[in-house]
Parts: sequence; C-alpha cells; structure tokens
Amino acid sequence: MRRNSSYVVVALAAALVGGLVAVLTVQAAGLTGGDTSTVYVPTSASDLRTSRDEPISRARLLPANRFDPAGIYAARSPGVVTVFAVYDEPDDHESQGSGFITSPAGYILTSAHVVIDTSTSKTVEARNLYVGFKDRDRIGATLVGWDVYDDVALLKVDPSAHALAPVPLGDSSRVRAGDPVAAMGSPFGNEDSITTGVVSAIRRPIASLTSVYKVVDAIQIDAPITHGNSGGPLFDARGRVIGINAQIRTETGGAEGVGFAIPINAARRSMTQLAANGRVVYAYLGVTTEDLTPTLARHLHYRVLRGAIVGEVRGGSPAAKAGVHGGKGDESFNGQSVTPGGDVIVAIDGQPVQTADDVVRMVGANVPGQTITLTIVRGDERKSLQAKLGARPDAPDTNP
Repeated sequence: MRRNSSYVVVALAAALVGGLVAVLTVQAAGLTGGDTSTVYVPTSASDLRTSRDEPISRARLLPANRFDPAGIYAARSPGVVTVFAVYDEPDDHESQGSGFITSPAGYILTSAHVVIDTSTSKTVEARNLYVGFKDRDRIGATLVGWDVYDDVALLKVDPSAHALAPVPLGDSSRVRAGDPVAAMGSPFGNEDSITTGVVSAIRRPIASLTSVYKVVDAIQIDAPITHGNSGGPLFDARGRVIGINAQIRTETGGAEGVGFAIPINAARRSMTQLAANGRVVYAYLGVTTEDLTPTLARHLHYRVLRGAIVGEVRGGSPAAKAGVHGGKGDESFNGQSVTPGGDVIVAIDGQPVQTADDVVRMVGANVPGQTITLTIVRGDERKSLQAKLGARPDAPDTNP
C-alpha cells in the first residue's frame, strides 16, 4: 500500500553498534521480491521436515486469573538471554540484543538483525556469537539460520554447557488489543529487565529490518522497549511468548515511540523450518496490491466494494502465468495514490480477501509448488484463476 510516513524505524539492538540498520520498504503487498541462502524450493509440502530435536518448550503455564508481572519475571527470566554478536565487517564491532530459550535441546530465538548485518548490499553474518544468562555466565552459540523476511534467527547452544530454562510459546492468533503483556530483555545492556503494558493493536504492517518485504501481522505494544530489547520475548499473562520484540517506530530516531513485536506464530514457522533444514521457504505470487475500499470502489467503478486491487504483475511470475491483470498509470484520490484498472482479488481458495495484507497472509500460508485458486473481478466478470506458487525471491525486480 502506498503512503508517505515521517516515521523512522529503529533496530532495537543498533545503539550498541553505533548506527542504525538501513530499512528499505516496498509499496506492495509483500509478495514480490531473488534467491538467498535461506531460501530453497521443496518438491512438495511433505518435503518440509520436522526436526528430531523438538524446538518448542513444554514449560508449565502461570495461573490464568490475574496478570502478575512479578510472577512472570520469577518464572521466565531464567529463560531469557542476552545475545552478543561480534562482526568483522565493515569493522570490528559487537552488537547486543536479547533472546529466549525455546527447548531443552538448546534452541534460542532472537531477531535476525541482531546476528546478521544487512546494512550493505552483502549480508554479513556475525563472526562469533555468545549468549549470557541470568547468572551472568556466558557461553558460545552457533547460528542455525535466519529468516530475513520475518526478521527471525535461530541459535543453538550445547545444552550441557549451562542449565537451560525453556519458556513456553503461545498462540499469537488469539492476541487481542488490550491484552496485558510483559516484555523482557536487555535494554541498553541492562540485562534481565522487564516492562509491562498492553497490546495496542494487532495485524500492523511494518517494514522488516532485514528485507524489502513488509511484516503484515506485527503486534503493536505500549510496553516500553528500547535498544537491546531486540529478540527478547513478549509474554502474555500466563507467561507464554506471543511475540519477539523487534523494533520501535519513532519520529526522533530515539527510543521513544511505538513498539512492535513479530508474532510468535510467524516465528514458530521460521524456527521449525530452520531447525529442520537451516533455511526458510516463502511462497511467491508476483503482484503488488492495494486496498480496495467502498469509496474508492465507487470512484473507480468497480463492481465490488472490498478486495485487493492488483497494481502490478511481475513478468514471468506465477500471477502472470495465471493470467492476472495489473493496472495502468497512477491516480491520486482522497490523498492516496492508486493504480487503477487492475483485477481485484476477492478470494483465495474460497477465503474472502478484504485487504491487500490478506493476500500476503493467505499466500504465505502455502509453500512453493502449491497451486491456489484466485477469485478475481475484472470489469463485469468474476473469474477463477489457478496459480502455481513459486519461491519468494529476495529482490522485487527479480523474477522467479
């Protein structure tokens, strides 16, 4: 979707590096985009194996009748770690963020921008990784892999090197605005810190700090998070992780602003694939889309009031091969820029599409190689088109 913003997106771990990660955004539905070392194409959905080492904790939940920050801290802080990443390029420096233990096997989730640097044209992986525990002990860690699209990384430590206290993962699809939350991590290097607040909103589209694609389902929170909180857990009232604290949006470039967390359901998807294969796959359709609202629909003379207008179809993409039509030109209406004339996607596999972000979610629920049914409205006609999804490329101008 196209909109201008005066906001600055800040990587929470960046202050201790001495700079911010540059952020690229695309005015799209996040479905365009070249191969990286983290992307492979399975022959079928069954090729997505599960790990022999279960990466998810079965820790006991806290009582459901009240929100008890002290109880959450006591029960979960042993499972929250500080992540130290040492880089060679562009010069020797150390980045510091947060993470949390998800399994007795030694798996640790954190933010990708804590352990890789994407501020240049080449992704730079940290030379050495260490994790610090609540007792101030520190051990080495290995990088299993990362997902640049959802800004998630998976580390692993030797479970015999230090006692581990895994934290349980929740279900971010059940999160609602107003839910109480507790954020834990190491803001400005102050380890074992907790802040509390509420969920301000869900399904917020934000720019990824490690990719040109949007994260469409971020959790917005008012619990204070600052530099160094990146990769730390966001807990619900029962002590379950519902998100990974990722970034703040600010007009000043400082720590004050609006906080966002990557939903744990998205991180769980990344973690499962990384643990099994060391890489993550995302499906690719090859379109840019914009919201169709009732007022805009009447202005553009569409016969439907809600859906996703197709602005552009990438040449050679699955959408192009399926016969999806994009729009032409650029028009301003009610202060918004729109590309008129394209097909309107109103359903995918029979599920209604209300917004451009719905297309991202629905396509992302599949894997490369699967075929989906697109229901589109073109003029007076309603059509069903079959699209065989590809693997999401890294750059929006690169065709699959």
